[in-house]
Amino acid sequence: MRSASLPSWLAPRSPAGCKMAAGIVAPFKVMAVQVTIYLTEGDSWHHRPLHLEILKYLREENVFGAVAFHAVAGFLGRGKVHTAHLVEAGGELPVVISFVDTDEHVNRVLPKLREMAAHRLIVRENVVIEQGSLD
Repeated sequence: MRSASLPSWLAPRSPAGCKMAAGIVAPFKVMAVQVTIYLTEGDSWHHRPLHLEILKYLREENVFGAVAFHAVAGFLGRGKVHTAHLVEAGGELPVVISFVDTDEHVNRVLPKLREMAAHRLIVRENVVIEQGSLD
């Protein structure tokens, strides 16, 4: 009697992170692109907070997922350090947006992001998905 095979998400994995099936160890690597955008909380796009407008745009374009981190302290460029407890910070605290998706998808959304954040740093990195998927 033949036993039913396990679903792929239950398939045993070797310590090196390789999926094992029928006694064969095959390494798998899912490549993706991570984009990080460095803004300040005072940045705007059409009189709205830029970080929220970027998240809205990425959602509309079906990017897999994105997050905006609001810093408690930081600096951009060679500017002074701004902290959350200073009243005079005045919209200068850093906001960092990060998202990961396929190369094709990132290539499609980057031109608009460059336009929206023309004055800010945008970093693109090739990454390996260690766990999870972009499905």
